[in-house]
Amino acid sequence: MTYANYMPTDSQRLSRSVARLNRRLRQERHSELTPTQLSVLGTVSLIGPATPSAIAAREGVRPPSITRVLNCLTDDGYVVREPHPDDKRQVLVQLSDKGEDMLAEQRNRRDAWLDARLAALTVDERATLREAATLLEKLATTE
Repeated sequence: MTYANYMPTDSQRLSRSVARLNRRLRQERHSELTPTQLSVLGTVSLIGPATPSAIAAREGVRPPSITRVLNCLTDDGYVVREPHPDDKRQVLVQLSDKGEDMLAEQRNRRDAWLDARLAALTVDERATLREAATLLEKLATTE
C-alpha cells in the first residue's frame, strides 16, 4: 500500500488530531515550568491538599518521580507542604498563592489562544466541538 492510497482509520485521525491540538496548546505556554510541573500544579489544584502518593497516583507516575517534581515546585514557591493532620508521618501538598497565579496565567493564555480560534468557526462547528468535548472527556475517563 502506498502512502497516497492510505486512508487513516477514525481512531488514527482522532489520535493524531488530539495530539496536534495538545501540542499546540502546550506551545502557547510561555512558562519557566516544565509541562510535567504544570501538570502536577493542575492536579494539586484539582484535588486540593493531597499526599505526594495521591498526587503520584493521579498523575500516573511513581512516588519517587513525583517527589522530585514536588521538591522543585516547593523550592520555587509554587506549592507548600504541611503536616498531615491525622498522620504525622505524611505531608499534604497544596498550591501556594504563587502556584495559583501561575496556573491562572497559563490557563488564561491558553484559553485566549483557543477562544480566538473558536471565534473563527461557524456556530454549527462550535456546537459540534462542544458535543465532541463531552465525548472526548468520556473516552478519557472510562476504563
